[in-house]
Amino acid sequence: MRSLFHSRDSEPAPVVEPVPTLFPKIEGADIAAVFVGKRVAGDFYDSIRVNPERVLFGLLDAAGRREDNRGILTTAQGIFRTLGPELFSRVDINESEAMTELTLRLNRGIIEASTGVRSCPAFIACYHEKFGTLCYTNAGHTPGLLRDGKGVAELGSTGLPLGLFSHATSDAPTVGLDKGAALLVVSRGLVECTGKSDEEFSLERIKQFLQTAPASGAKELCTSILNSAGEFSGESPLCDDRTALSLIRTI
Repeated sequence: MRSLFHSRDSEPAPVVEPVPTLFPKIEGADIAAVFVGKRVAGDFYDSIRVNPERVLFGLLDAAGRREDNRGILTTAQGIFRTLGPELFSRVDINESEAMTELTLRLNRGIIEASTGVRSCPAFIACYHEKFGTLCYTNAGHTPGLLRDGKGVAELGSTGLPLGLFSHATSDAPTVGLDKGAALLVVSRGLVECTGKSDEEFSLERIKQFLQTAPASGAKELCTSILNSAGEFSGESPLCDDRTALSLIRTI
């Protein structure tokens, strides 16, 4: 899927881009993602409703430039949107097993689409509206940050990045979200953006920001952390995409 096909008149086929994401409305929660940049790198997020009580979402960060990884991202989205509802639609499923299977299939699809090794860190989660739980896998991605009344906890890596080894698996733990709890997942480009002194914005600064950020909607939280990174980096040119995704339990 690298746009190598040509029509009969030898004109290049149109470049295939992933389908833009429209986040589903979630009962008792708010979800959104915001990015800055010119889509030059591999940041990609998506979300779909997989049954009346579950919403699946994820943030991927494929290595390389956009012109080289469009096929990978399109393939990943196709698997995500096709297999996700198949695995998570039943009421009585084991969410951890379903998440592990989805991750395995995404991993193999990315390897096939890249015709080789292409590191693709990913944070993928399924939110259950009725129970307020989050089953997630972190395949070598920057840690998800979960803020609740106890502080900010890291949802660290549970496995290797996708796209490296065909039989690699990733654990899929479940955490509960209290009312008002906020999940924030950011791309590597946000963590590693630098200021005038070449110091990174860093995950620690993001954690401190999340700890003190006022209660707001998911989009507002994403926008404010991206604005904070922009102020930190000043006029430094963007060398990577910066993306933030948030889910906040409201009731």
